[in-house]
Amino acid sequence: QVQLVESGGGLVQPGGSLRLACVGSGFRFSRYDISWYRQVPGKERERIAFISDSGDRTTYADSVKGRFTISRDNFKSTSYLQMNSLKPEDTAAYYCRVVIGVMTRWGQGTQVTVSS
Repeated sequence: QVQLVESGGGLVQPGGSLRLACVGSGFRFSRYDISWYRQVPGKERERIAFISDSGDRTTYADSVKGRFTISRDNFKSTSYLQMNSLKPEDTAAYYCRVVIGVMTRWGQGTQVTVSS
């Protein structure tokens, strides 16, 4: 069964850092691109980062470029999202996603709250 599990969210002060992790199981993790999204209540889910299967290509939304870094460790079937210089507007639920053929799988999400 294809599954993604995020972790690492929490409460952090503005300017702080967090590292999120997304562990995949039930599929050959190294063969698939991974994307990270975030969502606030009442708004659409926004893609903020993408990494190719081998890790050689990454893209970022303008809103996080220069502050967030996506990476992956295929031996651990894990993708990471390093978030630095966090702002209150980064407060959201964060999700990772994998697309396998016609199937899309999301993790359950992890909440990030940036507040003093």
